[in-house]
Amino acid sequence: MTTSLFYHVCGNGRPLVWLHGWGVNGSVFLPTVAQLPQYRSYCVDLPGFGDSPPCVGTLDDWAERLITAMPADAIWIGWSLGGLLAMHIARRWPQRVKALITVASSPCFMAQTTPPWPGIAPQVLQQFEQQLQQDLARTVERFLAIQAMGSATARDDIRHIKELVLAKPLPDADALAQGLMMLKQVDLRPEMSAISQPWLRIWGRLDGLVSRRLPPLLPVSGLTTDVMLPKASHAPFISHPQEFLQHLQDWLPTKGFNSSL
Repeated sequence: MTTSLFYHVCGNGRPLVWLHGWGVNGSVFLPTVAQLPQYRSYCVDLPGFGDSPPCVGTLDDWAERLITAMPADAIWIGWSLGGLLAMHIARRWPQRVKALITVASSPCFMAQTTPPWPGIAPQVLQQFEQQLQQDLARTVERFLAIQAMGSATARDDIRHIKELVLAKPLPDADALAQGLMMLKQVDLRPEMSAISQPWLRIWGRLDGLVSRRLPPLLPVSGLTTDVMLPKASHAPFISHPQEFLQHLQDWLPTKGFNSSL
């Protein structure tokens, strides 16, 4: 069985690597990257999602598979679970990641009590797991519908993205379990201050999975930029695509990352 990752490539210019969240696939980004033809976008299906074969192992194993397949001079953009991977990759292979962009993502997704850390309650992830096992397609549809709340064209947005995501094979059951385990167990907080690349962090104030109380708890430096979209939820590139794109296109040139190499 092949072990190579599937990724959709479009556009020309500086490479952008897009990593999706749990339960979906790289097609969720296709409407976004269609608006960025001046960059060469790689929309990756994570191991076991979409058209990519599973990769049994840990966050490290997934990261190694990704870094092997992607360009050496790319800007990495990770949403939710994809952001967790992108942060780890930026820390472990700093010479391979020119800049980091995370969207509604956290170095530690689970809520912690000592010290206090805003995150997801354990029962929420358990509910996701149960729903996906019962009816994956319907659960993905519901999840995407929630993320589009606040969009003036929510119904059309969801129909389009649902068609793209569900046109691919449903995620592998073991990959779903692996991803869920990463969300439950991975804690990259000790590594955050060592991230040396320019880092744009985009948040949704109405996000029910990644709290708006989280940004002030992360390291801040001259290389970090935080953008809070006031009416967005967990997927601002779906609910507020133009606002999301504007922040992306405004930030990249300020860090010396014009579309051409």
